[in-house]
Amino acid sequence: MTHSQNHASPAESIAQARKANYDLAKLGISSVKNAYWNLTTESLTEEAIFRAEGNIASDGPLVAHTGKHTGRSANDKFIIKHVDSENNIWWGQYNKPFDAEKFDAIYKKMTDFIKDKDVFVQDVYAGADEKYRLPVRFVTEYAWHAHFIRNMFLLPQTLEEHKNFVPQFTVVDIPSFKASPESDGTRSETFILLSFEKKLVIIGNTQYAGEMKKSIFTVLNYILPLQGVMPMHCSANVNPNDKDDVALFFGLSGTGKTTLSADPSRRLIGDDEHGWSADGVFNFEGGCYAKVIGLSESAEPQIFAATHRFGTILENVPYDKVTRRIDLIDDSVTENTRASYPLEFIDNAVPEKYAGHPKNIIFLTCDATGVMPPIARLNLNQALYQFISGYTSKLAGTEAGLGKEPQATFSACFGGPFMVHHPSKYAELLKKKLVEHNVTCWLVNTGWVGGAYGVGKRISIKHTRALLTAALNGELNKVKFKTDPVFGYEVPTSCPDVPAEVLDPSSSWGDKAAYEKGYKELAKRFVDNFAKFAEGTPKEIIEAGPKI
Repeated sequence: MTHSQNHASPAESIAQARKANYDLAKLGISSVKNAYWNLTTESLTEEAIFRAEGNIASDGPLVAHTGKHTGRSANDKFIIKHVDSENNIWWGQYNKPFDAEKFDAIYKKMTDFIKDKDVFVQDVYAGADEKYRLPVRFVTEYAWHAHFIRNMFLLPQTLEEHKNFVPQFTVVDIPSFKASPESDGTRSETFILLSFEKKLVIIGNTQYAGEMKKSIFTVLNYILPLQGVMPMHCSANVNPNDKDDVALFFGLSGTGKTTLSADPSRRLIGDDEHGWSADGVFNFEGGCYAKVIGLSESAEPQIFAATHRFGTILENVPYDKVTRRIDLIDDSVTENTRASYPLEFIDNAVPEKYAGHPKNIIFLTCDATGVMPPIARLNLNQALYQFISGYTSKLAGTEAGLGKEPQATFSACFGGPFMVHHPSKYAELLKKKLVEHNVTCWLVNTGWVGGAYGVGKRISIKHTRALLTAALNGELNKVKFKTDPVFGYEVPTSCPDVPAEVLDPSSSWGDKAAYEKGYKELAKRFVDNFAKFAEGTPKEIIEAGPKI
């Protein structure tokens, strides 16, 4: 710790006030110096300042920096292989197996490491629908990480609830603990290890708070399909006058899920992770984790306002040490700057965090090649093809190792790193719900127009919002569409407040031959990528892909 060992911390005297009867010893954690149980945001902010973990910026947000890891360490995530779960898991690029005995050995080292150290405990829920919610305990080394957990998950409401809390999953996050790859079997000193049998996630050598959030999303992606519930990497909003007019926005980080779902004309259910049950759509979380690089008050007023208030955590956002004013344009630390804040900071958020069934689903793609239309309407099989494909471009900073230039990628189900079952499992669940509720599906490109990255420019939020408004209120279904000769989807020929050259990407390219070449190359990428899903995928879905 960086504070004086001779002074009690601000919350030391009340550290046990919300302690659960199901204590840390039952998790193999003992002899810690102090365990701070379920402190409030105010107390955790005081603790973070006392321990020199962060600083208060102008208007009250807590600014914290994550060191060398400013995004997820996807290559350091492993799942413990066990006979009870191994046949359900889609082993491969994202779900890499790890030895159970080595996991136990690392956990033992980790629990020994935190003896005589302070830890912060937060008992929370993942899932707004009580039928499916998961009680989760987070044990963290840093006070600001515990603050992050309070922002991002759902909180017990009474002292009795805290006392009687029994976790069904536990996350132990100790950033200062490093693995030894030679003896521990990890890829590096950094690790995110998940055991479904022990109901335990352990994280070491990374301060990036998103690892904790995404580890529980991964857990829910395993558990919920086995209960017939569709877990989704999407944001969601709802018509304020019709709870069964929900819109879902699927997409990877940087494609616009948070920005586009924060629509002042609709009510926000959540910005990142949801479940779809027989009763409707429910948020997994209690807060938002928005990417804020380049955020402007005019384009995104509600998220901008959230970055300027107490209770928000600003991750890796530069600020002036004299004036304490933050700089949302400055990408000198990372382009993956983030704000974590409670959902209630968005004025029109749905307090219950759930609603009815979707009328529209939007698949967001950030196409850095600049050839995809800004919006296209999909039939059922095209929607499933796009869902399984999960095409987008990874943007700088969202994962370790990414440079400045976007990288074209296919991430199954628009969240491949967090999908534990085979993509066909999620596609099967989605198809059932699309048919049952007669959902209209759209593909929306929030990437480049007028040329590829470096030549064209990113489509304006104003135009994307106009297209989405017309799609969600039904206006877009009234205009003429033309069928794309390669991808087969339907592209509108007009839309209120959107220029014709934006609707037709080819018309805004100066070099038409380069456009045609780029479009055919992208189509081939789709086909090549989908080949790995061909076995077990119905023929009609495969045939819904692009025609080369």
